[in-house]
Amino acid sequence: MATLAVSEPSAFQAPAQPEQKPALKPCCACPETKQARDACIIEKGEENCGHLIEAHKACMRALGFKI
Repeated sequence: MATLAVSEPSAFQAPAQPEQKPALKPCCACPETKQARDACIIEKGEENCGHLIEAHKACMRALGFKI
């Protein structure tokens, strides 16, 4: 009669997963374009800052945010 070896539960390990960086929060993404956009809106009004608003949206899209 053959004897079966029983492995310890702790001996089983899941395959190593590559560590992923924490996802970037939208509030922390693109600080340079965000600051310029916000300053322009405060000083000149939203209607006069379209180019900075679009630059910030483009930066956010480049980081994978759906804007």
